[in-house]
Amino acid sequence: MVDESKYQVLFKVNSPKDIRTLTVAELKTLCAEVREYMVDVISQVGGHFGGGLGTVELTVALHKVFDTPNDLIVWDTGHQAYPHKILTGRRDQLNTIRQLNGLSGFLKRSESEYDAFGAGHATTSVSAALGMAEGSKQQGTNKKVIAVIGDGAMTGGMAYEAMNNAGVKNSNLIVILNDNRMSIAPNVWQIHNYFNEMIAHPEYNKFKGAVWDLTGKLDQFGDRIRKVASRLERGIKSVITPGILFEALGFRYFGPINAHNLVQLIKIFEHIKNLNGPILVHVLSEKGKGYTPAEEHVQRYHAATPFDKVTGLAYKKSSSAPAYTTIFGKALVEIAKANEKVVGITAAMPDGTGMDHLQKEFPTRYYDVGIAEEHAVTFAAGLATQGVIPVVAIYSTFLQRGFDQIIHDVALQKLHVVFVLDRAGLVGADGPTHHGSFDLSYLRLIPGMVIMSPKDESELRDMLYTAVNYEKGPIAIRYPRGSALGVEVKDGFSKLEIGKAETLQTGKDVALLAVGNMVEYSKAVAEQLSAEGLSAEVVNMRFVKPLDSDLLDSVSKRFTKIVTLEESTIVGGFGSAVLEYFAEKNYKNDILRIALPDNFVDHGTQEELHKIIGIDPEGIFEKVKALIHSK
Repeated sequence: MVDESKYQVLFKVNSPKDIRTLTVAELKTLCAEVREYMVDVISQVGGHFGGGLGTVELTVALHKVFDTPNDLIVWDTGHQAYPHKILTGRRDQLNTIRQLNGLSGFLKRSESEYDAFGAGHATTSVSAALGMAEGSKQQGTNKKVIAVIGDGAMTGGMAYEAMNNAGVKNSNLIVILNDNRMSIAPNVWQIHNYFNEMIAHPEYNKFKGAVWDLTGKLDQFGDRIRKVASRLERGIKSVITPGILFEALGFRYFGPINAHNLVQLIKIFEHIKNLNGPILVHVLSEKGKGYTPAEEHVQRYHAATPFDKVTGLAYKKSSSAPAYTTIFGKALVEIAKANEKVVGITAAMPDGTGMDHLQKEFPTRYYDVGIAEEHAVTFAAGLATQGVIPVVAIYSTFLQRGFDQIIHDVALQKLHVVFVLDRAGLVGADGPTHHGSFDLSYLRLIPGMVIMSPKDESELRDMLYTAVNYEKGPIAIRYPRGSALGVEVKDGFSKLEIGKAETLQTGKDVALLAVGNMVEYSKAVAEQLSAEGLSAEVVNMRFVKPLDSDLLDSVSKRFTKIVTLEESTIVGGFGSAVLEYFAEKNYKNDILRIALPDNFVDHGTQEELHKIIGIDPEGIFEKVKALIHSK
């Protein structure tokens, strides 16, 4: 619980209207208290942390100056928007964030009128805000529209497509570039690197210092010359900062500005809010600002599990089994040691995908392309044309962004690219923007694509080895978020036969055909059925494409009732593939498909969501038992 008595201003603010009545001194107190409140609450429940600590003054200034919710603020992704949630009527619900039936960890239009646009994937804000600005113009309402985008998201091409369009249209749009030199990991935005190098260059600073020292000795003309020198310095900065790029795109550029100077932010926003045309305000912020552990360990506190707010140390987890992500990362290093053609590609998430292992071991064979999944896929295709074996590790939900590139640049040319999809299935607290619900469907329709899903960590290692040594075209592996099963992992690797399943136990009443983590659930269901005198055959299908046709032919002859199990949407996935095969063969078996429903699943723990949907072992057992007893 949070002690409200220690807060002087925060609990008097229930909406942005209250912010607009505060004095500057009270606003500064409010900023300090928002940070303290975030530490108090997120240390108990976990959540995205560092980004929000860095946007406190920015958030307060925006709501102070602009008439929200009539004026529209579009936050990119939402990692940085916890202060926005606190100040827009959701303060008392922050302790429910990312929990079942609680606040979303991202922006959500259905959650608040202040959430102008829903977002969980990066680089969408400028496009959405431009649409809103033009929509407001069409309706004659002429609202102020502000997009807040991080510099990490500026590695994605969609931001520049939108800015080019805004410049051509001369739209009334304000873009706030929140530059904290970070996305989830240190970002790869070359423009910022260039800016930093130039401003920090010894010769530049030596020249600046010499001018300042010399003019200080000129009593009569010193101040005047210093003013001229300051204007000269601003002119130089206007050339070497990103301003020259943004102005070339048609934006009026203001900055860089200290994002933690509240008075300066309010002043600049008051100045620009009534200007016409596209405007970009470049602010420099510090991720984790105000909480020392988050300032010193930025990546660790991007999204934090519950932690001791005094020490900053996370509470220990109960599971001793390694995560699938770690299993993949270490296996890739083993394979890369034996095969010098193997390289790794990630889109701004080395730790999240396990690519950090390859990065440390083989830094010259590791590529982080930024938040640019489309580029990652076509870049991999280019590598593959030169005999390199690219392993592209991207979350299932984010690989959706490279769908056209997978078809056009990889599959059409039959290029050997290995796609590794982490966070397949339901991911839990991050919710519908991050659930990997659709990969089996969107990959299965691509000609020549091979799709595998391991039942445990040992099989994941063998699938990765198989994929690297498969030379006929694209091949994908998908696995869930979280800890593996803790099975024994053998030394070395075994190459799997493409399209061949594995029968784990035989039975006579029903066949359970499962992929991925549903295999373990099927084994548990088979035990429950056995306790009631029913016999189930359990098959680890391994491959969603190509299917094991020999096994399906055998199962169709031996079983009247067949169940397919997958943690993917019921539309177009593994179960659909089996139905299509049986229809082509004119088989008349009674098939039950167990999968994710044809709707967006909200956030909650994986266990909670599985139970609600009915794809936990108990829910599956009831469905299978009903099928067996049906006529």
